[in-house]
Amino acid sequence: MNETSPKAGWLEHISTLLSRKPEDREQLIALLHSAYERNLLDADALAMIEGVMQVSEMQVRDVMVPRSQMDTIDINEKPEEVIPFVIETAHSRFPVTDGSKDQVIGVLLAKDLLRYYSSREAFNIQDILRPVIYIPESKRLNILLKDFRSNRNHIAIVVDEYGGVAGLVTIEDVLEQIVGDIEDEYDFDEDDAYIVADTDGHYRVKAIAEISSFNETLGASFSDKDFDTIGGLVIGKFGRLPESGESIVIGDFSFTVMRADSRRLHLLKVERIKPELTDIADS
Repeated sequence: MNETSPKAGWLEHISTLLSRKPEDREQLIALLHSAYERNLLDADALAMIEGVMQVSEMQVRDVMVPRSQMDTIDINEKPEEVIPFVIETAHSRFPVTDGSKDQVIGVLLAKDLLRYYSSREAFNIQDILRPVIYIPESKRLNILLKDFRSNRNHIAIVVDEYGGVAGLVTIEDVLEQIVGDIEDEYDFDEDDAYIVADTDGHYRVKAIAEISSFNETLGASFSDKDFDTIGGLVIGKFGRLPESGESIVIGDFSFTVMRADSRRLHLLKVERIKPELTDIADS
C-alpha cells in the first residue's frame, strides 16, 4: 500500500496554489495569505515575504537616518574627545567629517579605536578611516542590499539631487524592513526589566513599558486613561512617530528617543528634570 508522504502532500498544495497564476501584486498577496491559512507558511515566513516585496518598492529616502539625526565625528577632534562620544552613542560605524556634514571623508569603525590604546603616540584617525560610499536618495532598497552584500560595506551616505548630504543608511535599516526590528548588544533582552537605571542618573525605558509601572518605579503620576504604554504617551505628545535623537519634556521628565524605526518606537532615555525647566518648556 502506497501512502502519500507529507512532503509530497506539501508539494501538491504548492503546485495547486501556483497553478493560480497571480496577475498583479494584490493577487500575489492574496495567494500568500491563502498559503498561510492552509498552514503552508507560518506567520514569520509570511511577514518576511511581504517585507521582501515591500523592499523592492521602497527607496533609500524612506528608511534613511536624516542629516539632522546623524551622529558624526570631526576629523579634527582628538581621540580622547571622540572615544566618550562613541561609547555614549553605541554605534559601530561613524561618518567622519571635515568641518561640515557635507564633507564626509570616510567611515570610522568603533572597533578600530582599540588601536589607540596600544599606541597612543602613533595613533591617527585619518590612517584608519574606511572609504565612504555615496548613494542617491532614489536608490531602491533591494538594489542597495545587493550592493551592500557585494562590496561588504554596511553603511552609505545618502546625497540629494544637488550633491548635499541628506542622511545615511545602514544594512540594518534595510534588513529591518524584511525581518522586523533587529536587536543588538545594547538592546534589552526579552527577559530584562522594562525600566533600567543607568549609572549617570538616567533611565533606559522600553517603549512598551506600562505607564502604571513607570509611575511606580519613577514616582511619576502620568494618566493611563488614553495610553497604556509610555511609548504611546510619548508618541501622543509628539503627535507623530518621533525619530531617534528627538526629545520632548512631559511633566517632570525629559524623554529622548534612543531607538525607533519607520514603524514603531523601541527605546527611550528618561531623565528627571527640575520643575523650573518644565515651566520653561511648557511656556
